[in-house]
Amino acid sequence: MKLKNKSVIITGAGSGIGKACTQLFNQEGANIVLSDVNEEDLDKTIGTLNPKINSLKYKCDVTSKKDTKNLVNFTVKSLGSLDILINCAGVNPRNAPMEYDFEEIWDWVLSVNLKGSYLMSHFAVEKMKENGGGAILNIASIIGLVGYDEEISSGLSSYAHSKGGVVQLTRDMAVGFAKSNIRVNSLCPGYVETKLTQRLFEDKKILKHVKSLHPMGRLAELNEIANAALFLCSDDASFITGVNLPVDGGYTAR
Repeated sequence: MKLKNKSVIITGAGSGIGKACTQLFNQEGANIVLSDVNEEDLDKTIGTLNPKINSLKYKCDVTSKKDTKNLVNFTVKSLGSLDILINCAGVNPRNAPMEYDFEEIWDWVLSVNLKGSYLMSHFAVEKMKENGGGAILNIASIIGLVGYDEEISSGLSSYAHSKGGVVQLTRDMAVGFAKSNIRVNSLCPGYVETKLTQRLFEDKKILKHVKSLHPMGRLAELNEIANAALFLCSDDASFITGVNLPVDGGYTAR
């Protein structure tokens, strides 16, 4: 088990990539505090885990300084330490409340995707320093590395800019906390079928087009993203920090 007795926080653990990471990390022996704004989704995720390994849920809004601080404190109090943080909570403009105008959508997406990662990391780093080190993994996106395809975005997508911010946050944190033995990396997944892409892929022509943008000719599987997350958070990646790793079937290699 690569993560036996490690204490982990995973935000956005109720679905998608966060859920897949939670399931894999549980199999690898990690004690996990699962976090999400949707408590029902958290219950569903916990129901898939090995009950012999410590898994606790904590409802948290990552845009809230109070919530994020309390989540980190709860984890340390419950598990004794914090070794790994995965910032996976995220939103997309396609899933914004119907009543939001373009400015409100921008604020909402940047707040969850970028500010949320910042707040969680801010409080996690304090505890990791006390613990002698740790690992932080931000879930960014290929759209944080390259521009959107013109058939998908108008060029003013808050999602692209939020994930670009996560990419740069990762680099800056990696350099800033290296001497504290805290490694910081990000994953930049290609397109995956999750709640965030569900509306986009309702259009079968768009789905076919998106698959064609990946040289491997398909979308990513959730377990493929989770496996990369496990590598970067484990001791196998002990000399890797500041990396924004594409897991994208060749998308960003074009």
